Amino acid sequence: MEDNKEKDIHRSVNPGDVISEEPETVEEKSKQVAVDSPDITGEQIKVPTYFVVDEPDGEEKALHHIKDAEEISDVIRQARVDEDGNRKW
Repeated sequence: MEDNKEKDIHRSVNPGDVISEEPETVEEKSKQVAVDSPDITGEQIKVPTYFVVDEPDGEEKALHHIKDAEEISDVIRQARVDEDGNRKW
C-alpha cells in the first residue's frame, strides 16, 4: 500500500516539489534539489527545493520553492532596498 501512496504523491509533481511529512532540519532541507537537469541550451540547471534565509533574530529558515514562493519574493525585494527604503536596481 505504501508504494501506491508514494506513486500518487509523485504522479503529478516533480519529486523535489514534495514536502516531507517527516520533520527535517534546516541543514537537511538546504541539501535538497528540486531540479537538476539541462535546459534547452544544454546548460545544467539546479534549483534548490528550499531557499535558506536569515531571520531578524539570527535564526535560519528554510523556505520551500513552491509553498513559500511569495515569502521568497519578499526576501528578494527586501534585499534590494537600502537603509532609507529606496530600491536599488
